Amino acid sequence: MIDPGALIARAPIETRHSLTAKDSILYALGVGAEELRFVYEADLKALPMMAVILAYPGFFWRDPQYGADWQRILHGEQSVTIHRTLPSEGAFVGKTRFEAVEDKGSDKGAVVLVTRTIEDADGILYATDRRTAFLRGDGGCGSAGAAIPRPQPVPADRAPDAVVTLPTALNQAQLYRLSGDLNPLHIDPEVARAAGFDRPILHGLCSYGVAGRAVLQAVAGNDPARLTRLDARFSAPVYPGETMETRIWREGDTKARFEARVVERDLRVLTHGYAELA
Repeated sequence: MIDPGALIARAPIETRHSLTAKDSILYALGVGAEELRFVYEADLKALPMMAVILAYPGFFWRDPQYGADWQRILHGEQSVTIHRTLPSEGAFVGKTRFEAVEDKGSDKGAVVLVTRTIEDADGILYATDRRTAFLRGDGGCGSAGAAIPRPQPVPADRAPDAVVTLPTALNQAQLYRLSGDLNPLHIDPEVARAAGFDRPILHGLCSYGVAGRAVLQAVAGNDPARLTRLDARFSAPVYPGETMETRIWREGDTKARFEARVVERDLRVLTHGYAELA
C-alpha cells in the first residue's frame, strides 16, 4: 500500500526527452490528425495535447518502491496547461511530483494528484501536466497534501454551440502506443480480455487527443497556438474504430466546456471537459 506522506515528500522524478519532428508527426498521426501542418515536416506545428508525452517518466507505479497495487490503477482525470507554444522539436526536462492523496475509504480506493512541469534545456517552462490516478487497491492509506480540485460539468440548461464528429481508426491504438505508452492492454487481445474487455481498448490519452482536435477545430480555428489549457475526466474506454462525437459549449471568447461520446454505443467517454484559449 502507498504511504501518502512519503510520496509527497519524495524528490521530483526527473526525465529528459529529445523531441524530433518525427515524434511530433507520430503523435499527430496517433490521435488521428490528417492536416498537413501537423503531419508534414515543412512548417510543422505541434499539437498542444502532445504535452502529455513530453518528458513523461513512464508507468512508474509498477516500481515496488511506490507500494501501489499497480494492476488496479486507472487514469482518472487529465489537465494540460500550455505556457508557451510547443515547438515540434527540441530538448525537454520533466519534473514529476506527487501533490496530493485523497483516501476514499478502505473499500473505495485512493486518488493521487501527480504534476509534471515541462521545461526546455534553458529552464523555460513550456507546459504543466496534471493528472489523477485512481488507485483502486490502495484505499485506507490515509490522505495527505492539499485538496484535489473538482472539475465542473458541462452546462445542462442549453444545447452545445458546436458538435464535431471524428473517427478513430482500427489501428489507432497501434499507432498511438509508438509515442511511448506500450501498455499491452492496448494491443494484446489476451491482456485486454484478462482486464475485462472484449478486445484492446484505445489509450485514454488518445481519446483525450481526439477530443482536443475537436476543440481546436470548433473554437480555435485549428490554430494550435490558441489552445492554452485542456482538461477532461475519463468515464469509459473507446475501442479502436469507433466514432467520437465531441459536444462543445462556448463561454465567451476564451473558454469552453466539452464532453465526448462514442456514437456507436451512445456512451459518454469523456466528461467535465474544459478548455482555455488565447
